[in-house]
Amino acid sequence: MKKQSLAAQFRHTFIYIITASIGATLLTYALAVMLFLYAVDRDILPANHYLQQIPDIAAYIQEKNMALLSDQGEENLKKAIQGDQMLYQTVDAYGNILYGTYTEKPFTTTEELFDSFSGTTVLRQGYYIHTVLLTDTSGSPAGAVLLFYQIKPTFANDRGRVIFAVIIVSLFSPFLYITGFTLLFSKIFAGNINKPLQLLIEASGKIKEKDLDFDISYSSDNELGRLCSAFSEMKEALKESLSAQWEMEQERIWMVESLAHDLKSPLSIILGYTDSLLENPPDSKEKLCRYLKVIRNNTKKSADLVMQMQYTSDLENSYIQPESSPVNLEAFLTQKIHDYDLPARQKGIALMLHIHDNVPPVIRTDTDKLARILDNIISNSLQYTPPDGRIHISVKADKDHIFYTVCDTGTGFSPADLKKAADKFYRGDKARQTKGGHSGLGLYIAGQLAEQLGGSLKIENSKSGGACVTFLHSI
Repeated sequence: MKKQSLAAQFRHTFIYIITASIGATLLTYALAVMLFLYAVDRDILPANHYLQQIPDIAAYIQEKNMALLSDQGEENLKKAIQGDQMLYQTVDAYGNILYGTYTEKPFTTTEELFDSFSGTTVLRQGYYIHTVLLTDTSGSPAGAVLLFYQIKPTFANDRGRVIFAVIIVSLFSPFLYITGFTLLFSKIFAGNINKPLQLLIEASGKIKEKDLDFDISYSSDNELGRLCSAFSEMKEALKESLSAQWEMEQERIWMVESLAHDLKSPLSIILGYTDSLLENPPDSKEKLCRYLKVIRNNTKKSADLVMQMQYTSDLENSYIQPESSPVNLEAFLTQKIHDYDLPARQKGIALMLHIHDNVPPVIRTDTDKLARILDNIISNSLQYTPPDGRIHISVKADKDHIFYTVCDTGTGFSPADLKKAADKFYRGDKARQTKGGHSGLGLYIAGQLAEQLGGSLKIENSKSGGACVTFLHSI
């Protein structure tokens, strides 16, 4: 029953109480009837017991007649009456009470006694009164014997009284059974409810004590079962939330450590050149400009690192809805290639752009986010492509997306890079030792922005061994 809904359990509990009460009552009534049939005429006298004696007693009185007016007659009359529930009263011709167990006159005059009471049964003072006349030799009334009885069950002995009390109690047994079975089945019903509630109370105490390593061992397809499941889900969500907070704290620590590590080199260079300028001022303008250029480049590098980490934090903590606007994609990409033409030529790297025929000339997208993605990927390719290498940018489309693939002729991604290059702060096997260094956030930011544009980012190696980064966005 505990797997049923609470409403069903309540209904079934009510049905069990009624059914058990009816069954027990019928059984009790059957036993009471059997007990009554056994005791009747033995221990319990029927209601008409004394009425049935009237003819025999009346015959006896008529047989004894005048003899009953004497004291000896009373003793004989007592023997004729069986049972102590029938009272009698003997009066003379003038209505005077001679003897008897009933001491009050039920009549007011002798005329009433001999006319209204004689030979019949009347109801007076809560008793049925049967009067038998006593006559003299001439046939005139010489007195009367009045027999008093009631139509109700009477008892032959004390056992009869006990049996009758048991039968009376059995009449009220339905109320007793309803009370008893209500207590019994309500206890079972309460037990089915209390078990999961107790588990929830204990679980709440564990959460209060910051202990999330527990399980609620209750499974049922009802309200309490679903409540326990929801509580378990809440516990798991809380556990995940705390884990996420811990991971965020670890990432914050990692970010601070990474920022400190990456700023250490350029700031050391800035400090060294600044001290040199202060202690030994250069004797030529050319040397001064060279020193200041080094200071400026390292200052810019430090500022770029800080801005990139700040941008990553803003990107994660506040989702900004993309602001789509129409853009001529070919013109946009051509300008983007032109922006990198100078640094590419300085390294002898060829930048090539190929736009497939199926790409719409004008699309709607967030150009700022798209430009940031391309900047991160292209700058990353420029850093790892050797001199006289190539960077090829291919653009194609399907019904719902634009696909961009940037491939270079560098050394490509190592097996570890293929798994983690798009993770936050990942720098590759020897990234920190490469010239200039980087924050390890470029591809991570590109992937996050691609997702905000309704797409994704993946990395792979080309057949020739170079690195390829493909991202897409919706249109």
